[in-house]
Amino acid sequence: MSQIEVVAIVKVKPGKGDEAAAAMKACVVPSRAEATNHAYTPFRDLDAPETLVFIERWESRQALQDHLETSHFKNMAAILEPLLATPIEIHILQPV
Repeated sequence: MSQIEVVAIVKVKPGKGDEAAAAMKACVVPSRAEATNHAYTPFRDLDAPETLVFIERWESRQALQDHLETSHFKNMAAILEPLLATPIEIHILQPV
């Protein structure tokens, strides 16, 4: 299977953007160390500071699934859960 791109849109409660950003940034180094990861970058929307976006590239859907089972991802998810204003919106993409 070919590489996939992932866009995850994280909308947090008012005033929780910095806390969410810190949790996301803490997940970057261990995620990039995964052999099947090719990109893993969190962004913050300049016009909506409570909206954060991950743009990721994985070797395959299975690689993404394996990432979701890592301790660093689970730790980040546990921190983000109470901060969320809406469920995380995840798009798994391939070029057309």
